Amino acid sequence: MALTLGPLRRGPSDPTFRTTPDGSIWRATRTPDGPGTLRVRTAPGGGIEAEAWGPGAEWLRETLPALLGAEDDPTAFVPRHKLLLATHRRRPGLRLTRTGLVLESLIPSILEQKVTTHEAYGAWRVLVRKYGEPAPGPAPEGMFAMPDARTWTQIPSWEWHRANVDGKRSATIVRAARVAARLEEAAQMDGPAARTRLELIPGIGPWTSAETIQRSNGAADEVTTGDLHLPGIVGWALAGDRTADDATMLALLEPYAGQRHRAARLILLSGRVPPRRAPRMTPGDITAL
Repeated sequence: MALTLGPLRRGPSDPTFRTTPDGSIWRATRTPDGPGTLRVRTAPGGGIEAEAWGPGAEWLRETLPALLGAEDDPTAFVPRHKLLLATHRRRPGLRLTRTGLVLESLIPSILEQKVTTHEAYGAWRVLVRKYGEPAPGPAPEGMFAMPDARTWTQIPSWEWHRANVDGKRSATIVRAARVAARLEEAAQMDGPAARTRLELIPGIGPWTSAETIQRSNGAADEVTTGDLHLPGIVGWALAGDRTADDATMLALLEPYAGQRHRAARLILLSGRVPPRRAPRMTPGDITAL
């Protein structure tokens, strides 16, 4: 369950996601019916126990199977490299989540454009805590459901600045939030059609659309392109080529057509990454400007 839901967590202090010592995973989200809180945990007998609260509770219960990967088909993946075969065997419970919610994954993906994850996670944390709603029900302290689409469009420019979000990313979020209803329709489309819908918004390109629908649609084949690190990681893992670009990465993943995102995810889970040769990217900070 942790492997399946892990991609929904945006950093260790994400106010919409929490893991508690009893093994429960708590998720605060904004459903089509309003904010809701979901708690899931593995039952003693091996099944899943779930509770939900708030206006979105019924929607969360109805979509729980898809969230936990019931619509995913891990048997469609056939490992063709020793590394992937070994990782696949070590991670037999991995399924791809499908939230059915586009904006929820799109906004933090926009925040992650061309900045460090530290910067993006911090901005998400600040904005959700300031403009979101406290998670309904007995959620752990400090949990919030993200703001609704209208609220995202009304955040003042200086508050984006204080959250360390530049004008380009904030403008993209506002444009997306203004047509949120049309973007949410992409959750019911196939991968290519969903990406096309999202990329109609200026500022949303292939990297952002892939990162979004991997979560909202459970898209097993939508591999992320345009990433600073992923091509080199895939190239190193499958061919010993740390200088691989997007074209090389896609060629290496071609044997996994239909399951390329799962293959890339398993490579990341394998821990096989090329040795670092340069310092980490220095986080930026515009809040004091």
